[in-house]
Amino acid sequence: MMTRSNEVVYAARSKRVHGEIVCGDAVDFLKNLQRESARVVFLDPPFNLGKQYGSRKNLDRLPENEYRLWLESVASESIRVLEPGGSLFLYHVPLWAMRLGAYLDGKLRFQQWIAISMKNGFVRGNRLYPAHYALMMFTKGKPKRFLRPRISPQECRTCGELIRDYGGYKPIIRRKGINLSDIWDDLSPVRHSIHKHRPANELPPLLFHRVFTMVGYRGGLYVDPFGGAGTGIVAAGRRGMRFATCDIVRANCLLMKTRIIEYSATAREKSRK
Repeated sequence: MMTRSNEVVYAARSKRVHGEIVCGDAVDFLKNLQRESARVVFLDPPFNLGKQYGSRKNLDRLPENEYRLWLESVASESIRVLEPGGSLFLYHVPLWAMRLGAYLDGKLRFQQWIAISMKNGFVRGNRLYPAHYALMMFTKGKPKRFLRPRISPQECRTCGELIRDYGGYKPIIRRKGINLSDIWDDLSPVRHSIHKHRPANELPPLLFHRVFTMVGYRGGLYVDPFGGAGTGIVAAGRRGMRFATCDIVRANCLLMKTRIIEYSATAREKSRK
């Protein structure tokens, strides 16, 4: 049951898509989930940069210590719902990834710091140009499953040749691809209006595709307390995973509902062909 502050906006119960979209507070949402039930938890919280979320003011402009305590409460509940061998991913700017990572360290097992390309960043203060977001991966004990994706090598746009030599192994590289590294410079947040589903930025589908390829499995539960545009739950549906997601902005919840209904209809149509 959801608490009074949270409302189930949509519940999908088909064979192909199974999950719930909840409008409300992230911590309350997590507290209502069963202990050790989630295969994957993905945290993409507000960055505390003063952005406006719906009609509610000051949600993204908390005093630093208050923001830290709130992040830790989200992390604590996320640890509780993560199953043994399950994976938690934290997407944030490096400063806060480091701070919350220190809180998670010891409670979970650190696996990976993935650098995700940040395009069109702006220099702030006496620091180098910011060029990446952090995607940290933790597991509850030994990972139950981990697959290292292989990706296509980069080619010259003009001649089509590989831009690297690969030590004379080009034929093999072309055939098998290359192992994915911990630097993902081939994707970044979706900012262009023709690719977005809402005014705010969105995470790219390829990010979630890689996460689920690495650690997801059919029937496992994907938990996302900051659902946003719903890209994560659509990707989870494609992987055959169940989902439970939440967002404090009702418009985002309605967008997620629309997207998951559209995906369900498309998947149903494809199965008939």
